[in-house]
Amino acid sequence: MHSLILANIPSPPQGVWYLGPIPIRAYALCIMTGIVVALAISLRRYAARGGNPDTVWDAAIVAIPAGIVGGRLYHVITDHDKYFGEGKDPWKAFNISAGGLGIIGAVVLGALAVWAMMRHKKLPLAPLADAVAPTIILAQGIGRLGNYFNQELYGAETNVPWALDIYYRVNDAGNYAPLTGRSTGEVIASVHPTFLYELIWNVAMFFVLIWADKRFRLGRGSVFWLYVASYTLGRFFIELMRRDEATHILGLRVNTWVSAILFIVAVVVFLRQRKDRETPEEVDPSYNSAGSAPARVSEAEYRGETEHTQATYEGEVRQRG
Repeated sequence: MHSLILANIPSPPQGVWYLGPIPIRAYALCIMTGIVVALAISLRRYAARGGNPDTVWDAAIVAIPAGIVGGRLYHVITDHDKYFGEGKDPWKAFNISAGGLGIIGAVVLGALAVWAMMRHKKLPLAPLADAVAPTIILAQGIGRLGNYFNQELYGAETNVPWALDIYYRVNDAGNYAPLTGRSTGEVIASVHPTFLYELIWNVAMFFVLIWADKRFRLGRGSVFWLYVASYTLGRFFIELMRRDEATHILGLRVNTWVSAILFIVAVVVFLRQRKDRETPEEVDPSYNSAGSAPARVSEAEYRGETEHTQATYEGEVRQRG
C-alpha cells in the first residue's frame, strides 16, 4: 500500500538581497507594491465619487510616513518587552529594518494624518475614506507576502498539506539570522501559514467591499467602517491561531483584544450612521463647479450605468461648457 506524500509550502531561502552594500528587502518591496496598487485603484474610485484625484496623492504623501510611524509605535508598545527592561537595548526600537510594523497602528495614525489634511483643505473625509478603504485591505494582503519572506506570522506546528516549512537561516559568519540570512535547508518546523490565511481573507474582503459599495451605493464613511469590521473579524480568528512571540493580556494576544474591540466599534458605527452616497458637489464643491463636470461622466462610466444615462450626463457637460 502506497502512502500519499504531499509537499509542504517551502519558505523562501532568503528575504534580503544585496546590491553591493545596499540591502534589497522583500518585505519593503511587498509593502511598496501594495501602496502602488492601492493608489492606482483609489485614484479611480475617488474620481468616480466626484473628488479631485490630486487629493488622493496629497493623502498618500501624509498617510504613508504617518502610517510607518504609527505602525512602528504600535509594535513597540504592544511588544515593549523586546526593547525595554534589563539587558535590552531600547535603541533597537528605532531599527525598523529589523521588522515590526503593526498594521492597526499604521491605519490609525495614517487616518488621523489624512483627517488633519482634509480638515485643512475644508473637504469631507468620509468620501475619501470610502474610496480608499477597499484598497487599504488589498494593500495589507499584498504586504503579507513580506511576512512570508521574513518567515514570520505563523501558527502552530501542523501536518496539513499546506503547512509552511520554516528554514534555519544563517549569515555569512554562520550565525543564526532569521531575517537577513540564507537558508541552510534545515527545516525548523512545519507550521500553519497564518500570513497566507490573512492574505486570502484580505483579498476576499477587497472584492466584498467593492461589491457592497457598488450594489448599495454606500457613502458617509460606511465603506470605511465596513472595512474595519471585516478586517478585524478575520484578524481576530487568525490571531487565535498564531504562535509567534507576542504580549498577552488575560491569556490572549494584545492584537486579539484590539481586533475584538475595533470590530464592535466598527459594527456599531456602521449600523447607526447614514449610508447614502454623497453627491459630487458634497465631495468637492470647487472641483465639481461649472467647467469641472467631467468628474460626473467619470462616475457614470465607473458605475457602468446605461448608455442613456451616460448620454444625459454628457449632455449636461456640453450645456455647461
